[in-house]
Amino acid sequence: MIIQSHQSTISTPSGDMQTSIYRPIAQGAYPSIIFYSEIFQETAPITRSAKLLAGHGFVVLVPEVFHELNPMGTVLAYDDIGKDKGNADKFAKPLEQHDSDTQSMLNFIDTQSYCNGKVGSMGVCIGGHLAFRAALNPRIAGAFCLYPTDIHSNTLPCAQGNDSLSQCAKINAELCMIFGKQDPHVSREGRELINKTMQDHNLNYTWHELNAQHAFMRDEGERYDPALAIHCYQMAIQMFNRCLS
Repeated sequence: MIIQSHQSTISTPSGDMQTSIYRPIAQGAYPSIIFYSEIFQETAPITRSAKLLAGHGFVVLVPEVFHELNPMGTVLAYDDIGKDKGNADKFAKPLEQHDSDTQSMLNFIDTQSYCNGKVGSMGVCIGGHLAFRAALNPRIAGAFCLYPTDIHSNTLPCAQGNDSLSQCAKINAELCMIFGKQDPHVSREGRELINKTMQDHNLNYTWHELNAQHAFMRDEGERYDPALAIHCYQMAIQMFNRCLS
């Protein structure tokens, strides 16, 4: 499908949040995917991923995940300076503000004639965590979580007992969890903890551990694995077609 793009400023309890929107150009109401980026916000690889998904019949929203901490439109570079700033932002923003961002995007979706009200979440790195976190909201029907960080370690700021893993029993959405076995950010023990906790709470999910490094979906840099990336996009599209039909 041919797509179009534009930006909207969405009001949230913690400030205005610039959000890029990619959607089919053909008129109609489509299901939505909230696509959460890495710590670097909407870089060129994130934009390309969002466009790829939109071309399969989805409205894809890419929010600035750290809008409270940066000037609107900030994109961090894939270098040490960008990494250090992004990590500082990650540890400065409470999960509760991410929750209110998600609800604000859902409110926005409900006012758009090109959205049909069905919503899923997807993300990479911290965005994978935020996609998982978004599924605590009952409006999210499916979450596709790529190498999500900090779920196992409870290292993101939040109220006592409100970390994502402790709260996951509330999730009713279908989940797809994807990890790289060579990812230094989520250890084998960390993966086992997440998997066991999800099993203990009888969540509806599939689990995939791939021979891949962290950020293997990012089509810039030496860790990119194009074959695995295509496979994951196909799985995501199949899941969202099913969950958001």
